[in-house]
Amino acid sequence: MIEAVGLTKRYGDKTAVYNLSFQVRPGAVTGFLGPNGSGKSTTMRMILGLDNPTAGQVTIGGYPYRKLPNAPRQVGALLDAKAVHGGRSARNHLLCLAQLSGIPARRVDEVLGVVGLQDVAKKRSKGFSLGMGQRLGIAAALLGDPQVLLFDEPVNGLDPEGILWVRNLMKALAAEGRTVFVSSHLMSEMALTADHLIVIGRGQLLADMSVKDFISANSADFARVRTPDTESQQREKLTSALTEAGGHVLPEQDGALRVTGLPLPRISDIAHEADVRLWELSPHQASLEEAYMRMTQAAVDYRSTIDQKAGLMQPLPPGV
Repeated sequence: MIEAVGLTKRYGDKTAVYNLSFQVRPGAVTGFLGPNGSGKSTTMRMILGLDNPTAGQVTIGGYPYRKLPNAPRQVGALLDAKAVHGGRSARNHLLCLAQLSGIPARRVDEVLGVVGLQDVAKKRSKGFSLGMGQRLGIAAALLGDPQVLLFDEPVNGLDPEGILWVRNLMKALAAEGRTVFVSSHLMSEMALTADHLIVIGRGQLLADMSVKDFISANSADFARVRTPDTESQQREKLTSALTEAGGHVLPEQDGALRVTGLPLPRISDIAHEADVRLWELSPHQASLEEAYMRMTQAAVDYRSTIDQKAGLMQPLPPGV
């Protein structure tokens, strides 16, 4: 388990992380989300002992990373897939890492097979594509067969097949009881991969909850209602009836109605009482991306002026 308590990191006058506390538990994939500049990379570097916190602490299994005996066998990480000597082959790169950590050479061939690089094991890594580099970085993280794994943007540069492979790998590692901590900007992928979310903004904790609870807490559920397309009078009649009952009705581009403020059974009863035939009555919830944007809109540092003019994201108050 990874545990941060009051974690703070300052670089001169800039506070990158402030009073951050969370736990990453084994047996689940925990997504680590936040806008650019929110402190995700700094936090991961502190977890791995690459940066010292200004205040607070972060431990893995109760110990700071630097005090873990044979840390590479307990913790695996992918932070920068480009951190490889380009003149070395994939196999030699992993072999050097294995020798430094006392890991048997046979494990190198095992992880090359796991990530699908066995056919290019003898090729120099400088000729690798971005996706192949990501696979090599993941192989390095898996080398010591660790119980704790940290991945920063692991699907960067991968094709759809590779993304699916990473998703299944993360889930399989968590199912084995390992601690899996994944930072990503791809909300659609996190929605399919993560069980739990830790969201930060401007170095502070915004959310620590399951994916389902996060979406529910940061979105307004609504019902989608459709009447026969050729009967516009029926749609107008239903709109009036739902509004009178306390619902809020908005038309959608395809002719359906978006209804909030009323449960589905009540909407069905109102339609029946108004003698309006329904073609569709279905519950809907925001996507993880929509919920994330709503949660973090006040913590985004860089905005397009077009977005501001369109009202998609309100500018921050002065001094924030």
